[in-house]
Amino acid sequence: MTNTPHQQLLTEIDAFIAESGMGVSYFGKVASGNSELVQRLRSGGRVWPETQDKVRTFMKRYREERMEAAE
Repeated sequence: MTNTPHQQLLTEIDAFIAESGMGVSYFGKVASGNSELVQRLRSGGRVWPETQDKVRTFMKRYREERMEAAE
């Protein structure tokens, strides 16, 4: 069974949530403007490529900001 792009995104999100301690709904709201994003992915839903890009950009910037704050 191959990972679909949506499954891969969900794997990345789950790792980010575990790492950051952020709540699932809060993550969806701040990353994409949709508090139901993670639940939709977990239930087999899909998202637009633009939304995937937005979510990945949010996670990257969040990590970068935390690294800068730690320095």
